[in-house]
Amino acid sequence: MKLATLANLKSVKGKRVLLRVDFNIPYGPNGSIGAEEDGRIRASLPTILKLKKGGAKIILVSHLGRPEGREKRYSLAPIALHLSRLLGKNIEFIKDNLEDDHGVEKKIGAMKNGDVVLLENIRFYKGEDSNSPFLARRLASFADIFVDDAFAVAHREAASNVGVTKFLPSYAGLLLEKEVRQLGRLLEKPKKPFVVLMGGAKISSKLPTLKKLLAVADCVMVGGGMANNFFVAQGLQMGKSLVSPDDIKTAKLLYAKNKKKILLPVDVLAAKRLDEKAEARYCKPSELTKDEHVVDLGAETVRAWSLVIKKAKTIVWNGPVGLFEVKKFSHGSVSLGRLIAARATGKAFGVVGGGETVQCLMQTGMAEHVDHVSTGGGAMLEFLAGKPLPAIKPLMKK
Repeated sequence: MKLATLANLKSVKGKRVLLRVDFNIPYGPNGSIGAEEDGRIRASLPTILKLKKGGAKIILVSHLGRPEGREKRYSLAPIALHLSRLLGKNIEFIKDNLEDDHGVEKKIGAMKNGDVVLLENIRFYKGEDSNSPFLARRLASFADIFVDDAFAVAHREAASNVGVTKFLPSYAGLLLEKEVRQLGRLLEKPKKPFVVLMGGAKISSKLPTLKKLLAVADCVMVGGGMANNFFVAQGLQMGKSLVSPDDIKTAKLLYAKNKKKILLPVDVLAAKRLDEKAEARYCKPSELTKDEHVVDLGAETVRAWSLVIKKAKTIVWNGPVGLFEVKKFSHGSVSLGRLIAARATGKAFGVVGGGETVQCLMQTGMAEHVDHVSTGGGAMLEFLAGKPLPAIKPLMKK
C-alpha cells in the first residue's frame, strides 16, 4: 500500500498544517490524565515533533466521546494541558466556535513557526460525523496542508479526516504510516505458525476479520463472551453468561467449517457475582449452573493455549478473554498477554490491538516488548478484514 507520507513533503517551514489526531482517551479520576490514559496522545508525539522541528504551524484536530452538542465533560481543555506537559511547551487551546466567529482565524494567524494549537472537540459540530462539506471546507481554510495521524478513526468517513482531503494536499502522519505498514505484514506473507487470540463480547462486530484470519491463520483461539456463543451453538447452557442471540447461528456455521482451526476453552472460571468478593470455581463449560457467569478462562485452557502461543511465529491478539477489570478474573488475559509479549521479543511478530486489549496489555507491564500495539480497535479489525478504509484511500499515491 503506497501512501503519500511526510517523507514526500520537501518543506513545512512556515506552513500551516492541519493535523488530525486521535486523542479520544478516557479521563481518570477528576479529569486527570496519566500513563494509563494517554497512550494515544503519546503515539502521535513523533509526528507533532517532526512537524514542529520542521517549522510548521500545527493545528491539532481531535474528537472525544460522543457528545450531544457542546458538553463541558467532553472538552479537550484537559488534553491541551497534558500535551503541554508532554511537549514541555504551552499549547494554546482554541475553544472558539468554528461556525460563529473569527476567533479561530485570529489565533491561527498569530501563530509562529513551531507553534502548536489544539481546536475544541470536533464532534461538538453535527457536520463532523456526516462529513459535511461546509465543515470540511471550514477546517481546510485554516491550513495549507493536511496530515492524518488518526488511524483509530480511519474506518469512519468524517469531515475532519476524509472531507478535508478534497481541499488540501494530504499526507499520512508517522503513526498512521506505521499502522498500515505493520498491520499489512499480517495480510501479506505472515510467518507460520500464525496464531490468533480473539476475545471480547460479540462475534458480529468481528465477523469479517474472523473470516479473513481463519483463511490465513493456522489457529484461532476464541475466548471471552465470543466463546459463549460457540458453546450455546453446540447446545450448552451458559447460565447468566454474556450471549448474543444474533451471533449463535453465525458461531454454528463458523465452527462447522473451521473445527480444526478454532480452539475453544476446555474449562472456564465460573462465579455467581461479578466482583472481587465472588467465590469462583473452575469447571467445564458443560458444568456451568444457571446462576453462574463465565468470568475467565480455566487453568487447563491457559496451559493448553500457552503451548500453542509458544510455537507461534506470528501472533495477533484482539479482545480480552475474561472480565479482566476485576483482578480475580484477570488471570487468563494477563498471563496470556505476558506470554505474547515475551514471544514478541524477537521470537515472533506480535500485534495487539483494541481499546480494552491494550488496557489489559498495560496490566502485564510488558507492553513495550510487543512489536506493534495498534491504536485502532474497529479500524484495526476492518483493515485486517481487507476492507479499504475511507480515511486511507485519499492518502494513496496516485
